[in-house]
Amino acid sequence: MAMEITQVLLNAQSPDGNVRKVAEENLLQFQEQNLPGFLLSLSIELANNDKPPESRKLAGLILKNSLDAKETARKEELIKGWVSLDPAVKTQIKNALLQTLASVVQDASHTSSQVIAKIASIEIPRQEWPELVGVLLGNMGGPLSEKPPTLKQATLETLGYVCEEISSDVLAQDQVNSILTAVVQGMSTTGGKNDVCLAATRALYNALDFAQTNFENEMERNYIMRVICETTLSADVRIRQAAFECLVSISSIYYEKLAPYMQDIFRITAKAVKSDEEPVALQAIEFWSSICDEEIEIQEEYGGDFSGDSEISHYHFIKQALPALVPLLLETLTKQEEDQDQEEGAWNLAMAGGTCLGLVARTVSDDIVPLVMPYVQENISKPDWHCREAATYAFGSILEGPSLEKLQPLVNMALSFILNAMKDENNQVKDSTAWTLSRIFEFLHGPTVQSPVITPANLQPIIVVLLESIKDSPNVAEKVCGALYFLAQGYEQAGPSSPLSPFLADIIGALLRAAERNDASDSRLRTSAYETLNEIVRCSTPETANIIMQLLPVIMGKLGQTMELQIVSSDDREKQSDLQALLCGVLQVIIQKLGSVDGTKYAIQQCADQMMALFLQVFACRSATVHEEAMLAIGALAYATGGEFVKYMSEFYKYVEMGLQNFEEYQVCAITVGVVGDICRALDEKVLPYCDGIMTQLLKDLSSTQLHRSVKPPIFSCFGDIALAIDGNFEKYLNYAMPMLQGAAELSAQAAGQDDEMVDYNNQLRNGIFEAYSGIFQGFKNTKPELMMPYAGHVLHFIEAVFQDKERDDSVSKAAVGVLGDLADTLGSNAALLFRNSAFFKEFLNECMMSEDNQVKETASWAQMTIERIISS
Repeated sequence: MAMEITQVLLNAQSPDGNVRKVAEENLLQFQEQNLPGFLLSLSIELANNDKPPESRKLAGLILKNSLDAKETARKEELIKGWVSLDPAVKTQIKNALLQTLASVVQDASHTSSQVIAKIASIEIPRQEWPELVGVLLGNMGGPLSEKPPTLKQATLETLGYVCEEISSDVLAQDQVNSILTAVVQGMSTTGGKNDVCLAATRALYNALDFAQTNFENEMERNYIMRVICETTLSADVRIRQAAFECLVSISSIYYEKLAPYMQDIFRITAKAVKSDEEPVALQAIEFWSSICDEEIEIQEEYGGDFSGDSEISHYHFIKQALPALVPLLLETLTKQEEDQDQEEGAWNLAMAGGTCLGLVARTVSDDIVPLVMPYVQENISKPDWHCREAATYAFGSILEGPSLEKLQPLVNMALSFILNAMKDENNQVKDSTAWTLSRIFEFLHGPTVQSPVITPANLQPIIVVLLESIKDSPNVAEKVCGALYFLAQGYEQAGPSSPLSPFLADIIGALLRAAERNDASDSRLRTSAYETLNEIVRCSTPETANIIMQLLPVIMGKLGQTMELQIVSSDDREKQSDLQALLCGVLQVIIQKLGSVDGTKYAIQQCADQMMALFLQVFACRSATVHEEAMLAIGALAYATGGEFVKYMSEFYKYVEMGLQNFEEYQVCAITVGVVGDICRALDEKVLPYCDGIMTQLLKDLSSTQLHRSVKPPIFSCFGDIALAIDGNFEKYLNYAMPMLQGAAELSAQAAGQDDEMVDYNNQLRNGIFEAYSGIFQGFKNTKPELMMPYAGHVLHFIEAVFQDKERDDSVSKAAVGVLGDLADTLGSNAALLFRNSAFFKEFLNECMMSEDNQVKETASWAQMTIERIISS
């Protein structure tokens, strides 16, 4: 059954493209025609120590990729392929993999570890391969047998990968205990065998989720914590880093168990931050950032209530460590690297320290200010730029968390100094200063701030400095865009007249010039400039509508120019796509702004033909991001032009169809569904000629196992939009749409379990279903209400199931009682009996009337009046 495939695997790595292509085709053909033989041949190749390392490594890689994939549909297909294999073949493959763990060729044993874990992830939840853990533990040897270190290392790696791949509830507790014992022993009794200790420490990291019971036991917990703390002192930097990674993980999984160890952990982390190599020091800081995250979450969830009845303990570790922790973090801030911001994704000690300082500020609020301000004052004017930048960074880091009362006097005093620092001779000082300004505007400026930092007196000097600094190097200019973004956002609710209005034309001009710079693709400057332009337009007031109208042809012109760009490489294509996406985004915001005001709507109508032509041209680009942005802009245009939009439908419809069929780039599909809703609201019954095609595709989407589940709630919602637009004409789709809705309703009525993600999705799904029911009921109200009678009982039953679920959020409650009202309103006296025989709805309506959410209250009040009217008639 197995075949000799060494040469084919070697050919598949040949530098000769033709040889490679033939080999790849041969492998694919073997896989498709004889999967059992293919997988067995790969496992035999991987296990054979006489074969070349190159062919073994590729065999293992193909084997792994034959069991797992990123796409859900493909993954399920591969799992089915494995499950359906003859048990005897599976046993041969698994034995070959276990044998490979003993190989001295590290690539082979490492790949085998990963493949074993992939098989375990399929089989262990199905109660198959029960002997795996025992076999692996046997490889670690007993007291009288010394197994080779390479086998121990490969086995520990395998145990780690298995723990990473499977859920923590599928192993029996005695197996978990044995794994933890083997792993912790691997860390503590290696006798200088660093690779074994490293594999054991990494395996522990993956196994921590399984150790709930062990962490409840004080003796076991003490032992695990002692071994981890000792391992942070290893002579091998890789092991020290892995040990600190374990501590970081423990800080979030077992926060409430940490109190007895915090003094030791502070000592260990402080030593690492001050004197260890950067990868280790970064993990030591990450431990404190993680503790901050835990305490911030506790404070947000429980407020100030940490009484004995509170569900969770709050140990205030950060508050206790504050006097020592803050100086430790401030010390890291002067360890910047030259041009640290220029590198994409750069992360160093100074950045980690500043980030942690910001989290500490959010955790302890005002208490941080007196600890940081002396450092700022001492360093802000020093000749060494490292000190000036560190002081600015420290000040910017603590602006979120402390109270406005504490920060405002400090910022008022510092503002002119900070504006002056935008002219500093050092690029990094200017970079951090611009970032700090953006933080000031984000947290200390806006309608909710009692006495804002920005006043009519200092606004002009602020704008002058920002518009000068936006000409600076790309990284500084990008941060200046961020400052302008938050400055505009603070005036969002300024009323008919905004203090920013006199400067609007200059700001827009400066942003457009920044986006046009030759170096604008460095440091995300172009993206930031256009995103800020969007915010400026969004927050503008009617008094500057003329300026926004003048911007419209400018952006259209720029989008037109992108069609003429010379494309000679994939890099050029990517730049064109990015630019088109950004410009479509700006047009969308302009259309929304001008289309929402009667006086400026005509500007959109005048340019609509030209804009639509540009958007349709953009669809020629193959980028999903461009398609999304163009679709959103077209949705805004449909809303702004209303019934006039119908003239574009014959040409645009093919792109709607393409978008609805785009399963792979599901965000494009979801946005297209949303745009169909916009079009329905704009066109009403004029959308009817296109509804057959749209409904057919939407129903196909719902039936597909390939489409991402997040697209399904908006599709249901879209049913409602279509039904509302075409009234009684929806009758022809009723027999197809209603079973889909009922099936989804039944699915969502089943408990979502404790998984937060599933609870959120369930709420979205219910909202989509209720929006569909609401639109369908309202659509039939004046034409054929009797068509909905057969479904009324089911709808009521679904609403009752939702009422019983206390996990629902306010939006679901509002949607559910809205449909109660719609049902009564549409069916009138025909539904009276249903309501008389139903007990739950009164309780549901009463609950909603007591809601703190006004919209829920109002909807419930309307529904109650409507139901009472039909019951009493």
